[in-house]
Amino acid sequence: MRKLTVLAMLAATLMVGPAFARSTHNLMPTPNATFSPGVGGAASGPSTTNNDDTCDISVAPAATLLLPYFEVDFKSSAATARTTLFTITNVSYIPQIAHVVVWTDWSFPALDFNIFLTGYDVQPINLYDIFARGIIAPNSGTSSNTTVPTNPTLGSTPQPSTAGTGNSTNPNINSYAGCTGLPGAIPPSLLTDLQLIFTTGKGSGVGIGCTSTVGGTHANAVGYITVDVNANCNTSLPNVFTYFTTNILWDNVLIGDYEDIQPNPALVNAAGGAPMVHIRAIPEGGPVGTLSAAGVIPTNLPFTFYDRYTVNAAGVDRRIDRRQPLPALFAARYISGGTGSFNTNYKIWREGITVGGCTTGATGAINNSSLAFTEFVKFDEHENASIAGGGVVISPAPPGSGLPETSLNAVSGSIFPPIPTAASDIAGWMYLNLDNGSRTPYSRDNAAGAANRPSQNWVVINMTASAAQGQFSVNFDSAWLGNGCSSAVPATTTQIGPSQGIILGQSGAPVCPPPIVCPVQAGSVTYTGTNITPP
Repeated sequence: MRKLTVLAMLAATLMVGPAFARSTHNLMPTPNATFSPGVGGAASGPSTTNNDDTCDISVAPAATLLLPYFEVDFKSSAATARTTLFTITNVSYIPQIAHVVVWTDWSFPALDFNIFLTGYDVQPINLYDIFARGIIAPNSGTSSNTTVPTNPTLGSTPQPSTAGTGNSTNPNINSYAGCTGLPGAIPPSLLTDLQLIFTTGKGSGVGIGCTSTVGGTHANAVGYITVDVNANCNTSLPNVFTYFTTNILWDNVLIGDYEDIQPNPALVNAAGGAPMVHIRAIPEGGPVGTLSAAGVIPTNLPFTFYDRYTVNAAGVDRRIDRRQPLPALFAARYISGGTGSFNTNYKIWREGITVGGCTTGATGAINNSSLAFTEFVKFDEHENASIAGGGVVISPAPPGSGLPETSLNAVSGSIFPPIPTAASDIAGWMYLNLDNGSRTPYSRDNAAGAANRPSQNWVVINMTASAAQGQFSVNFDSAWLGNGCSSAVPATTTQIGPSQGIILGQSGAPVCPPPIVCPVQAGSVTYTGTNITPP
């Protein structure tokens, strides 16, 4: 497959006045303290105060960013075309390399490129530029200067990497080779295949060496994006294991956001945005390929975000990427109808069951075209409920049987239960158990007797309104009911509530609805919650 590697460099961020002059802020991470054992060996407190050692996903500087769903109308003029913008920011003073992979909705990695970020740098990307104009990043705001940046808190003299807290180079970047080449025009044959693959699911095989069906059919380009901190500018992909031993890093230094722009007045004429999903590395830091003498990754995570791509990690701990896993249970608000012509869509990202290969076989992207789910329960504002059970994974997928790796779904669509009509409510919330139920070898956690881990997912709520005074759109993340370390939850038999059975005693179960008994890590005490409606 031909892929494009492009540098997207920015000049160092402009500093107004004395904002950074003589700063005394220390932006370098520092070790976390630990508690000593108490009398008799009993712990006097938690085993660590490392608050990052958790499966709870939050908006904080991260090592991987996930844009769970994008859509681009590259066939229309820029003035009216729907597009998705995203921005990557380096919040550290040392340079970072962000490796961007653009995936189809069936998890085929069709395009990758590199973003070189100087200290405190920011890079916006308009996906319309990529799909319609064949440009990764226009000249405006970018630079081909590869000079190692200086630390603005220390003056203009570059510091060597051995200077401890004063260093202004990144000791974890092992090569700057390939980090040039702006503005990065995409060759016509590659651009044609990108347009075909992201709309028809199948390219010509000329620009991208793949003629298998690797995506769904849509009027617009649809997919998702991952951004990883890397040690070099490269053309590697996360679906090949060597990516984790030669390229990926563990510095939590990136933040990101995205905007869904729909400027066509005949359709929506609105826009909405939200943070990207911030997936932290635990523990943070270290050079590329950091392993112990036994080939073990020092992390307490039971499994990781890139779990399915590390299946061939012979002799190496499968958790080599150290990225936090994502949840399976979500609670999402909706509103549909009314005088404001409200509408709600869910942008749903799923963890596929294969690496998304260009084949019709067991590793092919087509196997991610219809991923089963466990259960959807839709509640109206009077607590009336309707339920839909999960689909069956087959390819090609029959309508309504499941969801692909990423998709935009109207709450009124056939994949979801009908809106309860007993009270004629137009609003409510939905319980989404998106676990695909698969325990195939893509998961590290598939051995006999292993904990029953669910598949990973993410849900973004998109609400729109078309009122007399104008049209509106917002995007915001759904609430999760269990974190990425929560055990799988079967189809509801009694009560819906926050996830129980947390692996490793991690947080993620705020309350315990009776009659469920919540476990505690020590196993010596049980307790019941109070999440019940008062009489």
